[in-house]
Amino acid sequence: MGKSLGSRMFNAINYTLLTLFGLMTLLPFIYVVIISFTDPTEYLTKPLVLIPEHWSLAAYDYIFSTNAFVHAMGISGILAIAGTVLSLIVTSALAYVLSRKRLKGKKFLLVAILMTMLFNPGMIPNYLLVDSLGLMDTIWALILPALTSAWYVFLMRNFYQEIPDELEEAAKMDGCSDVGVFFRIMLPVSVSALAAFGLFYAVAYWNTYFAGVLYINSDSLRPLQVLLQMLLISASQMADPSLAAALESERTVPPQVIKMAAVVLSSLPIVMVYPFLQKYFVKGMMVGSVKG
Repeated sequence: MGKSLGSRMFNAINYTLLTLFGLMTLLPFIYVVIISFTDPTEYLTKPLVLIPEHWSLAAYDYIFSTNAFVHAMGISGILAIAGTVLSLIVTSALAYVLSRKRLKGKKFLLVAILMTMLFNPGMIPNYLLVDSLGLMDTIWALILPALTSAWYVFLMRNFYQEIPDELEEAAKMDGCSDVGVFFRIMLPVSVSALAAFGLFYAVAYWNTYFAGVLYINSDSLRPLQVLLQMLLISASQMADPSLAAALESERTVPPQVIKMAAVVLSSLPIVMVYPFLQKYFVKGMMVGSVKG
């Protein structure tokens, strides 16, 4: 049976509005990419550039001509990879332990973890803790304070509780210890949850900014987002028309174009990884939502 005229009109209007809304959300990102490839002289001489007449890689050449951006990108890459792996290990291991019925003191641990969700100690206690542990101006100051999330721990705990106990008992009858059960049984069956949470952790580590400002003093350990903020401040200071004219006369790259290119480069790794993990999102975000 075919659809009625009203139903077809509703679908056409609905698809049109959703398409327009999607294009509106994409326009800012498209504009950033276009400006990053715009010729510096054209950007300075035109009030608005939508489709440049002359394309240029000058901004990217400028960024990669200095070691600061590449080094900061490497620091953020180390944070995203090492931090994500450690966070997934800690989160899944803690969730598995809390899901076992025979664990002594489980209620106390659950309440202690829940308290971290309800009450945040604040910036000064966190700073004093990191300083007292001797982590200041080290990369561990950017990883350890954000090593796990109480919310992800509870979700993973509920997921492990839904796994039949018979599976664990069968593994132990074959000679597996608790550690063996965790690595050989629990982790393989929770790939979807680990993929979803892993992307969230990776994005959080990649976007590390406040911790980098608070705990890092060395230029060699400065993450990418801190460097981008410095570029933003530099661009705002060089927005004077006389400075723009000087830049044009010297044929150097305007700060705004450099900033756009830096935004494109900093967003590219996450954009490239996301499509490969998207299929795990529905399963991963449903973890622990049925029981517990």
